[in-house]
Amino acid sequence: MRISFFSLLFVLLCISCSPKTVTVAKAAEKAPQQTTSTAPAPAHPATSVATAPILSGLAPGVNDTSLLWKISTPGIAQPSYLFGTIHIIPEEDYFLPNRVVAAINDSEELIFEIDPRDMQNPAKLMGLMTKINMRGDTSLEDLLPAEQYAEVEAYFTESGLPFFIFKRMKPLFLSAMVGQDMAAMAEGGGMEGGGMKSYEMELTKLAEAGSKEIGGLETMEFQLSLFDSIPYGAQATMLYQAIQSESAGKAGDAPNEMDELVSLYRRQAIAEMASTISDESAGVARFEELLLTKRNENWVPQIRDNINAANAGGKFYAVGAGHLGGARGVIALLRGAGITVEPVY
Repeated sequence: MRISFFSLLFVLLCISCSPKTVTVAKAAEKAPQQTTSTAPAPAHPATSVATAPILSGLAPGVNDTSLLWKISTPGIAQPSYLFGTIHIIPEEDYFLPNRVVAAINDSEELIFEIDPRDMQNPAKLMGLMTKINMRGDTSLEDLLPAEQYAEVEAYFTESGLPFFIFKRMKPLFLSAMVGQDMAAMAEGGGMEGGGMKSYEMELTKLAEAGSKEIGGLETMEFQLSLFDSIPYGAQATMLYQAIQSESAGKAGDAPNEMDELVSLYRRQAIAEMASTISDESAGVARFEELLLTKRNENWVPQIRDNINAANAGGKFYAVGAGHLGGARGVIALLRGAGITVEPVY
């Protein structure tokens, strides 16, 4: 089997910082803790953050079922837009309402979490190859009991992937692969080869067809650094639990988490999605802080400054739908900053 490492890395980047990743963290937190040797990585500076105010009254409600939101401020004639994506979705579940296309046409620039063109740039991807692996000579085999490691190895081997190339990869990346047809994608067929679509890639095509500017709120390097903030032992536990959950879903013993997320997305239920991702336990709150909340707090000043800049045209922000809802989601934080954010139906 011919494996395209660029295709594989591209897909990993698309799905790593997603609602599914935080859902995996929640499942792992509920699981019994294993006494195993761990190799925690140094904390990233982004983990030391002040807690943002909880803005419950400004968050979207359960009846606010829209993925598209209009952003406006006094004195700015042209509105901007906020759209919630799901980074990777089965092709048969993909949809793009006409109102979203119209909002793109009315905007001068599309801004994503990271510029999707970077994820297709071989030179930039090559520079990240060393960043997807754990530090030192740590291997997944060092982090799990032998029985659990054997189950993980069997899962990826049965999926048609040579597991030896993944042994030193940060386990949270592997968690994001669970439930996906990674073999078909990695063989060079891309997401379509695996029966999947990426909203980021589809929106980029529309932007390029309309000669729109394209940008990103973050860099690939920053997103990869988030995984260095979670101890490798905890990541390995999440991976094992993700495989357990996937196996239970296939057997009909438990709901499939990816199917549940896709269902919420198709219903455009961003408030429900936020409550599904959130969890009151301290451990999950930490992962949510790293992967969602702190990033929301970083984005809002950028969005505010961009739309208030002199002669700024309309912007179209496309970020994971899991970032939109909730008391510390992007919509509540924008409203808390005095910006009007309204659903578009």
